[in-house]
Amino acid sequence: MGEAPVTGNVRKLIDDPSFPNQWQVKGEHLGHKLLWKDGESKEYGVHGTMVGTDFDICIADGICITVCPTNVFDRMDIPSEQEKMDKGTPNDSGKALLAIWKADPAREQDCIFCRACEIQCPVQAIKITEP
Repeated sequence: MGEAPVTGNVRKLIDDPSFPNQWQVKGEHLGHKLLWKDGESKEYGVHGTMVGTDFDICIADGICITVCPTNVFDRMDIPSEQEKMDKGTPNDSGKALLAIWKADPAREQDCIFCRACEIQCPVQAIKITEP
């Protein structure tokens, strides 16, 4: 009969063909761009363009950090996420946070485009875009 409809606003950056070209640059963080899309981004936006990581979808499971052969990611603590964790509130991925940090593509210039992070991310919060 098909799958039951998913409730809430569940997004996957990987499925957004407008990223990164149609997303506006909202700022910069540690040498990479911070991108924002009205109607999609809610709180944090996307860090990076080649290794775009949507902080509004990321649940901090850490698999991207583990599988990256070139150490692109750093953990970026966001203490305000603790309240969401305590309440078990799902984010835009439809899943609850596992920790108060996000995977920041601090060294996206080191990416070799193997796509291991993109493939392994359980909530598809990462999108690799080769220059």
